[in-house]
Amino acid sequence: MHFFKETTKIDLGDTSVENIFINDFMPMANGTHVKVYLLGYKYANDRDPSLSVNNQTIGRHLSIPLSDVMDAWDFWEKKGIIKKHFTSDDNPYDFTVEFLSLKQLYIDNNYKATNSVAEADEPVSGTYSCSAKDLLEAKKVPEINDMFYEVNQLLKRSLYPNEMKIVLEWIYNYSMDPDLIIRAFDYCVEKKNIKNINYVGAVIRNWYDNGITTGEKLDNYLEQTDTKFSQYKRVFKALGFGHRPPSENEKRIMDVWFNEWNFSMELVLKACENSSKTSNPNINFINSILKGWKQDKINTIDEVNAKEAAHKEKGAVNKAPVKKGFSNNRFHNFKQRTDKYSSDELEKLVRRKR
Repeated sequence: MHFFKETTKIDLGDTSVENIFINDFMPMANGTHVKVYLLGYKYANDRDPSLSVNNQTIGRHLSIPLSDVMDAWDFWEKKGIIKKHFTSDDNPYDFTVEFLSLKQLYIDNNYKATNSVAEADEPVSGTYSCSAKDLLEAKKVPEINDMFYEVNQLLKRSLYPNEMKIVLEWIYNYSMDPDLIIRAFDYCVEKKNIKNINYVGAVIRNWYDNGITTGEKLDNYLEQTDTKFSQYKRVFKALGFGHRPPSENEKRIMDVWFNEWNFSMELVLKACENSSKTSNPNINFINSILKGWKQDKINTIDEVNAKEAAHKEKGAVNKAPVKKGFSNNRFHNFKQRTDKYSSDELEKLVRRKR
C-alpha cells in the first residue's frame, strides 16, 4: 500500500526560491544566467517521476542556444552555488546539476568567520583542497593559464573545472612546478597513451615519492628509467618544439643517431645549436648535419670545434678584396673633341684665344 496525489494536467504549482539568491546572486548575473538557474531549479524541485529534462530541454524551453545554457552553468559553478557531476569523461555536456543550499552556505561561511581567530593558532593538518574561488584566483596567474593550455593541447580537450582543481592540488600538496605537471601529462599521453587524470595523479605521486619536484631531477630520473623518452624530449626542447610529441618518423631518425651512429647526447645537442641558422628548424635539418659529421668521422665536440675553426680560417684566406672599377656604359668609349689635335696644335689654339 502506498499513497500518491493526483497532479494537474497543466503546471499550476509554485517554486520557492531562497531570498539569498534574489538579494545576493541574481544582481551579479545577466538575464540568461538567471533564467537558466531558475528553470533548472524548478525542474530540480519537480516531483513528477515521468519528467525527463536535460540541457537541451532548457535551451528549447528558453529559446536559447545550448552554448548559452552551458555558459550559465559555468557561471553559477564559479559562484559556488551549484556543482556539476559529470557522468562521462568524453562528453563535456553530459552532467547533472546539484543545487547547493544557499542557507547552508551562509551558515558555513559565517561559522568559519567566527571561528577563524580561534583556529589561527592551531596547526593545519591534512592536505590542501582547492575551492572554486581558489581556481578563479589561480587562473589569473599567466604561468597557471599557460599550464592549463598545454595540458588541453595534450589531451585534445579542455579540462573540466573539477579536474583543474585536482591539478592545482597536486601543485600545492606535492610542491610541483607547473612545467612538471605538463611533463607528467606529456609522459602519460605520449609514452603510455593514457589520458585518465587519476593515472596522471598516480605518476605524479610516484615522482614525488622519488624526490622528483623539478625538471632537472626528472631528466636525471628518466635517463635511468626511460632512456628513449628522455632523449626525444631533450632534443625537442633544444629545438624549441615545446611539448609537441614526436612523430614515428622523427623517432626513427633520432634512434639512428643514438643507436646506430652512437652519437652522444652532447654531440646531438651541439648539432641542434645550428637550428638558429634556418627559419624552419626540423629533425631532417639536424639529421643532415649529423650525417655529415658521421661521414667525416666526427664523434666528439672537440672535433666539431676544430672543424668549424678550420672552416673559418679557410674562408678568411680565400676571401680576396674586391677592386672597385668603373662600369662600362654608353659613355665609356666616348671620344672628346680634343682627341684629333696634337699637343703642339692645342698649345697654338690656346695662345690664339689669348
